[in-house]
Amino acid sequence: MASGGNTTGGARRGLMFVLSSPSGAGKTTLSRMLLEKMPGMRLSVSVTTRAKRPGEVDGKDYHFIDKTKFDAMSKNGELLEFATVFDHHYGTPRKPVEDALAGGEDVLFDIDWQGTQQLREKARDDVVSVFILPPSAADLEKRLHTRAQDSDAVIAGRMSRASHELSHWAEYDYVVINTEIDSAYAEVATILKAERLKRERQTGLSAFVRDLQKQLAK
Repeated sequence: MASGGNTTGGARRGLMFVLSSPSGAGKTTLSRMLLEKMPGMRLSVSVTTRAKRPGEVDGKDYHFIDKTKFDAMSKNGELLEFATVFDHHYGTPRKPVEDALAGGEDVLFDIDWQGTQQLREKARDDVVSVFILPPSAADLEKRLHTRAQDSDAVIAGRMSRASHELSHWAEYDYVVINTEIDSAYAEVATILKAERLKRERQTGLSAFVRDLQKQLAK
């Protein structure tokens, strides 16, 4: 049975809900808010070859693996998408996502434009993509410094990469400017609710309408 947004009581196919942004623009915060406040959604936990950061938990934030394992998963078709970011490899395990969609759950992706393109190529009808923009370059740099996770050199690299990432904004279904986090969340949640209600995703809708017609014909 579907959950979170289906008004017919019938089955609903889940969707892949993608949030992308330059580092520091807010996609991680917005992802956490969606998972806390929107029923029927789970996070796609990526595999990565990078080292754990302070506070991260293996299996919750990422599945931390070595490059040999990553290469094997890629070769065997076990990844829906994969990308290289700052010399580290990231990828999405296929089976957990496919199982969730078939069960009517939505899967949230916190990935970049490369991964989004690959998802779209493999499952266009299941993908809804949102690009998060910062209100200004100065605001983005301030947020990166406020996180206090990276050196000045790393932050400079992230700012340089942000310019390239921004060039892909027009490839996304929706764009949200994160001037204020609660307003940005409200806009992202509205997008999700509307996409859940699309006719083609409500697989139980045809049977519901037929039953309703029978009731009206009595």
